[in-house]
Order: sequence, then C-alpha cells, then structure tokens
Amino acid sequence: MTRRSSLSTLLLPFAGIATVLAVWTVLSRHVAPDLPSPWRTWKESEPYVLRPFFKDGEMNQGIGRFALLSLWRVTKGFSLAIAIGTPLGFLLGLSPTFRRAFEPVIQVMRPISPLAWLPLGLIIFQRSEPAALFTIALCAMWPTVVNTAVGVRSINVEYLNVGRVLRLSPMTMLRKIVIPATLPYVFTGYRLSLGLAWLVIVASEMLTGAPGIGGFLWQEYNSLVYSHILLSIVTIGLIGFALDRLMGMVETRVRGL
Repeated sequence: MTRRSSLSTLLLPFAGIATVLAVWTVLSRHVAPDLPSPWRTWKESEPYVLRPFFKDGEMNQGIGRFALLSLWRVTKGFSLAIAIGTPLGFLLGLSPTFRRAFEPVIQVMRPISPLAWLPLGLIIFQRSEPAALFTIALCAMWPTVVNTAVGVRSINVEYLNVGRVLRLSPMTMLRKIVIPATLPYVFTGYRLSLGLAWLVIVASEMLTGAPGIGGFLWQEYNSLVYSHILLSIVTIGLIGFALDRLMGMVETRVRGL
C-alpha cells in the first residue's frame, strides 16, 4: 500500500464523519431547533458514556450496560435463528419434494415485519423476553435459509457425480462435498441474519419497554430527552457496524481453514 493510499484510507473516513457532523449542526441551528447539536448531545449524554456500566434502576443505566443487555438477547435469538435456518436451507436445497412443499410457505412468511410477529409472540409466551427471542429467530433466519439453499443448488454437478461414483454415503457427501461448497453462501446468510437480528431486537425492546438500547431509546423519546435518542441511534449504528465486521472476520477465518 502506497503512502498516498494509506493517507486516503485514514483521512476519507474522518472527512465523511466531519461532513455528517457539519450537516447535523446546520440542521439543529436552522431547520429543526428541537434537534440537539452534536456538542449538546455529547454534554447531555456524557454520564452515560463515561460511566457506561453504572446502574441506578432498571431503565437508568449506562449505555454500555444497555448495549450488553441487547447483545445478549441478540446472541440467543441469532443462535436460535441459525440453528433452525441452516438445516432448513440444506433441506430446501437438497430435496426437491421438500422445496415444492415448503418454499411457498417460506416466501409468504419471509416479508412479514417483526412488528407483526412480536404481538403473536406475546400471545403465545405471555412474557416479553421469550416473545423477543421468538421474533428475532423468526425474522432473522430467512437470509440463512435462502442463502444456504441457493448455495446447495449452485454446487457443480460434477462434484456430486464424483461422490456417487465413489459410493459415498449421504452423510459423507454432506460433510465432504455439500457443506464445504456452500460455506461462502452460508456465511453470507449468517452475516445478513445477524444484522437483521440486531434491527429486530431494537424494535422489540421499543415495543415491550424491556431494558436495552431500544427500551432506553423509547423511554427517552417519551421523556422528550432528544440528546439521549441521538446517543441511542449512534450506539445502535456503531454496534451494528462492529457486528458486521466481526462476522466478516469469522467468515474469512473459516474460509481459510
């Protein structure tokens, strides 16, 4: 990497951030007076950032503690989503009978909003925590299902023919040929599912009032503390960015094995 490209890599992100802050400042001064400026947002949010893990009541906690609560829910919901979605995707890709029977059902369920699934979860489970996990799993698993199925159907037929010539058992074919060939598609699905799980948990917490980033955002909106709303939005974006990069690193490591 040349010195010029290294400088561009460092300076361009700072230029983008500076542009966003400048536009934000102009909007707060001349367009939306109720919108806190970046400086005011920082000053009013400072205790939540500098003491990220303090706790003074269920809905009065540091932003780090709220983030951990949301991330723990996302971890459980995402794990459930891929545990269901991965084998379902392989079944769709490997079995034409299963695909013809269930693909229409999946295509109908896939675009349903988490705002629709959450009330159903509350009816079934009667509590917000399992309802949130149900909603995350149901909404986040579809990218994994679809990408895994596409990966299986895109396997070179010659690889499968070689397995048949060698008289490999179905489990050996799956382990030696199908899974390695579909890994790039599977991890693309995981990456999309993780991002979707993070979006869903924020919406779920906002609707149920559960402690977490989404619950904190909704509480501060009802309290008209707009700087804390912006703090929540920035935190949601940063964590989503970090999760995407983390899954990308895992994908790179697995592909390199």
